[in-house]
Parts: sequence; structure tokens; C-alpha cells
Amino acid sequence: MTTTAIDEVLSSSAAALAPTPSEQTAPPKKRSLAFRLLPLFTAAALGVATLGFVAGRGKQTTDDAQIESHVASVSPRVSGQVARVLVQDNQRVQAGDVLVELDPRDFDVRLKSARADLAAATAALHAAETTLSVTIKNADSSLVVARGGLAQAAAVRGTTRAAIEQARAEVVAAESRRALAQADFTRSESLLASGAVPQAEFDARKAAVEQAEAQVGQAQARLTSAEANVDNSSGTIEAARGRLLAAQAGPEQVEAARAQVELAKARVDQAQAAVAQAELNLGYTKIRAELAGVVSRRSVEVGQLASPERPLLALVALDDTWVVANFKEDQIAEMRVGEPATVTVDSLGGKKLTGHVDSLAGGTGSRFSLLPPDNASGNFTKVVQRVPVLIRLAPHPGSELRPGLSATVTVATRQ
Repeated sequence: MTTTAIDEVLSSSAAALAPTPSEQTAPPKKRSLAFRLLPLFTAAALGVATLGFVAGRGKQTTDDAQIESHVASVSPRVSGQVARVLVQDNQRVQAGDVLVELDPRDFDVRLKSARADLAAATAALHAAETTLSVTIKNADSSLVVARGGLAQAAAVRGTTRAAIEQARAEVVAAESRRALAQADFTRSESLLASGAVPQAEFDARKAAVEQAEAQVGQAQARLTSAEANVDNSSGTIEAARGRLLAAQAGPEQVEAARAQVELAKARVDQAQAAVAQAELNLGYTKIRAELAGVVSRRSVEVGQLASPERPLLALVALDDTWVVANFKEDQIAEMRVGEPATVTVDSLGGKKLTGHVDSLAGGTGSRFSLLPPDNASGNFTKVVQRVPVLIRLAPHPGSELRPGLSATVTVATRQ
């Protein structure tokens, strides 16, 4: 293509793009309404965002929260057959109300048996105390008697020895008289032959000799008897010493009797404890409410065999409720105990309740789950953890809360 042809093409293109006289004289068109309102919408959005940012500063909110309360499982303390069920599901009860009654006949029999054992143990204690008193008196009297018998035996022995000495002296005196009488008789016999002594005097001296010999025999007999009495007194003294030793064992007998009394007292205490336990077991046949609440999850029926390991029903305390809010771990950095909180419960139609932070859990919820996470094996994916925070509510009359209800909690972390 030549230069002339190129110039012609450019000239024709410029002529085509040039505005026509009519276009040059037409007035400009007005802007659209949306284009004119766009700055206003932008400004409003920025204002709302700014207001939300300012209003949200110092507040942490979560909708992962629920109402909690005390839920007491009611179980019998003793095993037995259910005789009566006095409550229904969702019934309100007060502390101390009888909920279920068990058959009390077996426990009544056990109580009577325990009371009989107590009576027997009490009688045995009385007998042991009486035996102790008698033993003490016998021990004292036996000791006194034994000591007196020993003293008497010693006195008898001393008297017997004196009698022996006296009998020996009498033997000596009798033998001296016999010798004298024998000498007189011998002299009289020689004088009788010469006629110097009459026959009558001779006979008298002969009789005197015979009498002296008789006296010697009697004195020797008394000596022999006295010596025999000494032997007997020795045996009496030994017997008295034996009785004294036996009497001196009285304190040991008293201690043994006292031990029997202590044993009887221990058996009485044991029997009293058995009676008290039997009375408790009889009282346990009436299962009472430990707290005021609403009967829930009732599974007991008449005729059922109840046992302590199986709950019969549950009591929900509606007068003491609180909120457990699960905040994310990055929301609790400035959260402190005592900070005010606002709770919105769905069941109350959006009504707001006030409260405060009572405590923060010692760990995250997953840490106390049935299977805690183990991040030390394999790949790791970070998951934001949640920390349970207990919110204690202010008194809210007319607003009844039930455990398990959903709630939204906002905590003002900075005033």
C-alpha cells in the first residue's frame, strides 16, 4: 500500500469519528438516581460500621451458652420392694417430702432383733458389774481372813513351843522327884531289914517311888503331845500361808472381773449401734427429697425391686440456676471475675437478664471430654478452643429457667 492510500484511509477514519454538528450542539444528559445516592449509602454504611465497632469495643459475645442447675439423682439407701410411689413426672416437691416408700416389714423385724440383742447385752453387763462387786468384796475379806489365820497359826505355834518347854521342865522335875523317892526307898529298904524303919514308912516310900515314876511318865506324855502340837502348828502355818497367797491374788481376780465388765460394755455399745443402724434402715424405707425441685426422669413403679445402685428419679432445682457460656480462647484475654454480663434466653422471648462472671474453667471443654485430643501424632490442624465461663445471674422473679435452655451471653470486659 502506498503512502497516498494510507493518508486517505486515515482521513476517512478521522472524518467518521468526528462529531456531527447536531451532536456538538446537544445538551449533556443528567446522572442516574442510583449513581447520585451511592455516596450516601457508602457514608451510611461507614457510619454503621463505625458505630458497631465503637459499641462492640470491650464486649465479648457468644451464643454457645446454656442454662445449668442442680440435678440430683434419687436412689434408695437400702434394697427393698417398692410399696408406694407418691410423685408423678414434672411434679414440684419440697425438701423432706416423701417420694417413694419401700416395704418396711423386713427392716422392722431386724430392728426388733437388734433391740433384743441390746437387752441381752445390757443384762450381761449388769451381771458382770455384780460379779465385779462381789469379787472386790471377796478379795478384801479373803485377804483379811488369811492374814488373821496366819497370825493365829503363828500364835498357836508360839504357845505350843512354850508348852514344850514347860513339859520338858516338868519331865526334869518329875525325874528329880523320882530319883529322890528312889533314894529314900532304897534307904528305907536297908533300914527296914535292921528294924530301924517301920513297915508302914517303907510302904509309903515305895508308894512315893511309884508315884514319882507315874509323874515322870505323865510329864513325858505331855512333852510328846506338845512336840506333836508343834508339828501340827507348822502344818497350820503353811496352810495359812497358802490361804494368804491365794487371797493376795484377789487384785488379779478383780482386774479379770473388770475386764469382763469392759467387754460387756463394748457388747452393749455394739448392740446399741446395731439398733441405731436398724432404725436408720427402717427410716430409709421412706425415700425423701433432699432438695426442692421438679421430679424428672421417673423410672420407679410399684412392686419394683429397688437397690442403691439404680436411680429411681431425678430432682431438678429450678430455684438455683446459672449460665455456662463457652467463649472462644481469644475472647477471654481481658475477661475477669466480677465483670457484668447480659444474658438473653430464647425461651423468654428475648428478655435480657443481668449477672456477672463468677468463674472461669481451669481448662477448655475439649480437654475434659471423654477422648481428649492428642496433637502429638501426625498432622496438626489448629482448632479454636472454647473455655467454659460460669455466669451467676441476678435475681429474676417471674422468669423461670430450666437447665439445658439456650442463651446468648455478652460480657462487658472493659467499663
